[in-house]
Amino acid sequence: MRQIVLDTETTGLNPRSGDRIIEIGCVEIVNRRLTGNNFHRYTNPERDSEEGALAVHGLTTEFLSDKPKFAEIADELRDYVKGAEIIIHNAPFDLAFLDAEFERLGLPVFKEHVGPVVDTLVQAKEMHPGKRNSLDALCDRYGVSNAHRTLHGALLDAELLAEVYLAMTRGQNSLTIDLAEPAAQAAGAAAEGAALIESIIVLAASAEEIAEHEAMLDKLDKEAKGTCVWRAVAAN
Repeated sequence: MRQIVLDTETTGLNPRSGDRIIEIGCVEIVNRRLTGNNFHRYTNPERDSEEGALAVHGLTTEFLSDKPKFAEIADELRDYVKGAEIIIHNAPFDLAFLDAEFERLGLPVFKEHVGPVVDTLVQAKEMHPGKRNSLDALCDRYGVSNAHRTLHGALLDAELLAEVYLAMTRGQNSLTIDLAEPAAQAAGAAAEGAALIESIIVLAASAEEIAEHEAMLDKLDKEAKGTCVWRAVAAN
């Protein structure tokens, strides 16, 4: 299975008011292994970033001024993600910006170019209800080091999310492996278990041991001022 972990940085929070994508980072996973075949581009949004957004990503207008416009990298991006399952943290945010960029170019929405979209924020909320589920919080929870993350960056965040996603879904992978265990191996394990049961020696309690046991239960009944749990279970 080919999966692409995707993240974007933008000039602000609202694509409908003219905010644009300024960075795209994608990390490829094939059969649950990072391939290193990543996609990373900065783009010139032809506008300034809002002050709050600039404080988050640190990508200045001057830095972005000589970068290609989104239209110049759109086909390359579409070819890279084509048909893959896409993994995004808080997917509606990134998809809204991608759709707005594609709309400017007269292209179908982003989901038309890819396979299913997985939102890891939704997954995390289901797995950890009532807890913080930001990317930083998930890194802490799953032991993924983000010490080098002083500012947000699309490729860096995609790399962190890829590690978090693999950690979050590791149990699912183990379950798949367990279900795929060869029939012969399972039969062998069952035979070993049966042989072990047959070799167990059962020793019955002597009359003296039974008497000591009853005396102990009588003492427990007295202390509990009623029937102790062992006698109650035996009665059922």
